[in-house]
Amino acid sequence: MYDYLIVGAGLYGATFAREMTDAGKSCLVIDRRPHVGGNIYTKEVEGINVHVYGAHIFHTDNREVWDYVNRFATFNRYTNSPVAFYKDEVYNLPFNMNTFSRLWGVRTPAEAAAKIEEQKRDAGITDPKNLEEQAISLVGRDIYEKLVKGYTEKQWGRRATELPSFIIKRLPVRLTYDNNYFNDRYQGIAEGGYTAMIEKMLEGIDVRLGCDFFENREELSAIAKKILYTGTVDKYFDFCYGELEYRTLRFETEVLPTGNYQGNAVVNYTEYEVPYTRIIEHKHFEFGKQEKTVITREYPAEWKKGAEPYYPVNNAENNALYEKYKALADKEEGVIFGGRLGTYRYLDMHNIVAEALAAAKKEIYYN
Repeated sequence: MYDYLIVGAGLYGATFAREMTDAGKSCLVIDRRPHVGGNIYTKEVEGINVHVYGAHIFHTDNREVWDYVNRFATFNRYTNSPVAFYKDEVYNLPFNMNTFSRLWGVRTPAEAAAKIEEQKRDAGITDPKNLEEQAISLVGRDIYEKLVKGYTEKQWGRRATELPSFIIKRLPVRLTYDNNYFNDRYQGIAEGGYTAMIEKMLEGIDVRLGCDFFENREELSAIAKKILYTGTVDKYFDFCYGELEYRTLRFETEVLPTGNYQGNAVVNYTEYEVPYTRIIEHKHFEFGKQEKTVITREYPAEWKKGAEPYYPVNNAENNALYEKYKALADKEEGVIFGGRLGTYRYLDMHNIVAEALAAAKKEIYYN
């Protein structure tokens, strides 16, 4: 008999399991996949740690969270500075003075700000009706057309004029020559890959891989006093109110006989005609010097049952549906719902760790 059955061996489940185990509780962690780590799973290929389910860069301003993950891994000094390709043009992201200089030939922040304001004024949009109008009202037409429109339409699988305006509440504009995508104080990649970090977090804890909770639900539920569930909340309740929407990703990964394919870890392709949103060159996350390289193209797609759900589609309709499931979850005795899928929210890694730590502290305090 375990104190906790933890469904999902990703970052949330591993953090919660570690904390509860250190507090003297017994835990069984299960995952339907054949590996730990969830979507931050990394696999070594040609001596390179490949981010199998998409790139994950740890960043946070929370010192407690940063100190916590550094207990289980050494983080390097990697700084996320993506590059965007639009046709035959190259731009820096996020939108900063390097971007504006390339777009308009401006040199000063005042010139860049004036150009953006001029384009916003020329657009004359006061009440944005869709995502396209919202984006143009925030950054003007040039930035929208080249760096927002195509990428966003590929990501969501819909034209920008068909997407609600609230999806883009703000677009960061930095009037400095700084290509650092995140403003957080702490940032880096776990040296040796995230899988090794998760394995260290789960040391001394019982783990069953290739174990599907729903195929063994009755048996598994009977061997633990409480359950931490990090899967999709609608599936837990057998889709009784209908299916929540997600976006999924398809990955094409290949090994290339070159030491450096694109010169950067993350390169976005912002024109709609290129079917993938970005190419990841994994070795650059850890400053690799290997003779070969590994790249991954990411293709967004509509989610269907059986596919991996990556991003919740948090529009008004889905959020209203989730509230119905949340009401059921709040009444489900002995079950804690956590993580991106369990709470139907987009969460970065630092948010996941912070929420898992908070959930564990609450359990320890009340039990």
